[in-house]
Amino acid sequence: MALATDAKSPGSPSFSPFRLLARVGPTGLIALILAILIAVPILAVFAQSAASTGDLWRHMIGTVLADYVVNTLILLAIVGAVTSVTGVACAWTVTMHEFPGRRILQWLLLLPLAMPAYVLAYTYTDFLQFAGPLQSALRDLTGWRRGDYWFPAIHSPWGAGFVLSSVLYPYVYVLTRAAFLEQSVCVLEASRTLGCTAFGAFRRVALPLARPALVAGVGYALMETLADFGAVRYFGIDTFTVGIYRTWFALGDAAVAAQLASVLLLFVLALVGLERWSRGGMRFHQTTSRYRALPAPRLSARGALVAWIVCLTPISFGFLLPAAILIAMVLRGGGDLTLDRFVDLAVNTVILGGAGAALVVATALLVIHGVRHDRSRLAAAAVRLASLGYATPGTVIAVGILIAVGLMRDWGGWPVGTILGSTIIGILYGYLIRFFVVAYGPLEAGFAKIGPNLEGAARSLGHSPLQVMRRVHLPLLRPSLLSAALLVFVDIVKELPATMILRPFNFDTLAIEAFRMASTERLDDAALPALAIVLVGLLPVIALSRSIAASRPGHGR
Repeated sequence: MALATDAKSPGSPSFSPFRLLARVGPTGLIALILAILIAVPILAVFAQSAASTGDLWRHMIGTVLADYVVNTLILLAIVGAVTSVTGVACAWTVTMHEFPGRRILQWLLLLPLAMPAYVLAYTYTDFLQFAGPLQSALRDLTGWRRGDYWFPAIHSPWGAGFVLSSVLYPYVYVLTRAAFLEQSVCVLEASRTLGCTAFGAFRRVALPLARPALVAGVGYALMETLADFGAVRYFGIDTFTVGIYRTWFALGDAAVAAQLASVLLLFVLALVGLERWSRGGMRFHQTTSRYRALPAPRLSARGALVAWIVCLTPISFGFLLPAAILIAMVLRGGGDLTLDRFVDLAVNTVILGGAGAALVVATALLVIHGVRHDRSRLAAAAVRLASLGYATPGTVIAVGILIAVGLMRDWGGWPVGTILGSTIIGILYGYLIRFFVVAYGPLEAGFAKIGPNLEGAARSLGHSPLQVMRRVHLPLLRPSLLSAALLVFVDIVKELPATMILRPFNFDTLAIEAFRMASTERLDDAALPALAIVLVGLLPVIALSRSIAASRPGHGR
């Protein structure tokens, strides 16, 4: 009988990270270096959080830290509940039922994706404030005056939860609708023959099959909630993102800001882990590969009315009403924002968006190509670490870059502050960290559609890996490249905290101008740049609606 032993046999190689590095090829090494650069600010936050903080951290624990935790949890609970119910209800309604106007509602439900949460906060403040049109009409109708009636306060955690839910439910709607479109008719028909009602088939079959997509959609919405800065700062809600910004810039304490950022990153890691555990803990599989057109029973007139109410309610709150308010504010006009100023803001925004999209897409392309070519586990692990950037709030990324600049200057004497501190390069570096995954996802999906035989044939003809990428991959990846660049460009246009913290002096964008005008209650002046951001955001919404409609297997047959 052989006995188990922990002793190493003579001559057996011991583990060494240098052996892993030795197995990485040139393209894999490029991917590894790029992925590490993306992960540096996140690691710098954790490194700085170990520094001494004196009495300030204890003071924050006794005063505001509980508010940060409670307000953050309230927002997560509201957004999680509202987005899951709204997204699933709308997805099931437009996917599994036939009624007049269904095709229009399918893409109208995506429109709130174009509306940043901070823009929604400005518009609803103008609409619901005491001097706004709603309360003014209510007083004219009833003869009431101030103090004669109660009106809900939009500047509250519940108001912030409503605003965030109104623009984030499409994450759940998009993914669950795609999951419903991919489901087999045979499974649904089998459940009906076993005695399930229509609602029973939805609850016991369709919803469990769509559970991974539902969990992923809610996870995205919750991570965006944790990352939000503009809406909660404008509403005066103390959350971690607001606390980090205030601690760094008002109190000037990098260590405490890093500790707050570390706590927020733990929230993010917990959400990512919970999402993966939920999908992996219970698996649902389809047992048939037959796909036919989904049965869409025609609703009666009353049912069609209910379907329209279900779908139009989130569309109205998330896009139609805010867009109408923005247009009215623009027509009402403000006196401070001139045409020349607006053109300068638009040019700065386009420059950052174009340069950032080019940098992020090129980096993602090199990383995917390197990992795919070398199949290095070390590079793949670094990519997973770098992928946390999208789940990391822009405030944390900006603070992490500034901390990394300080650490490199203090430890190595490297003059990186002149390169990354308050420069365009620093902003682009922040965009690379924040939106790397936005480009990585579409490009990875595009690479998956390219068979290895094409690459093997090109290599057999003597082409180098870079030549293969230039002559084989790039032509085949053109649609994926355009989609990734468009998504990154729009995200950069809407990004507020990272741009505001890392920008050079007197370099403003449309998002910064809208936030500054709204913060000083000049809402009419904030309307035009906010409306421009919304119009730019409509571009990927239109492209996304077309891609979802063609996502069901066998759609073209």
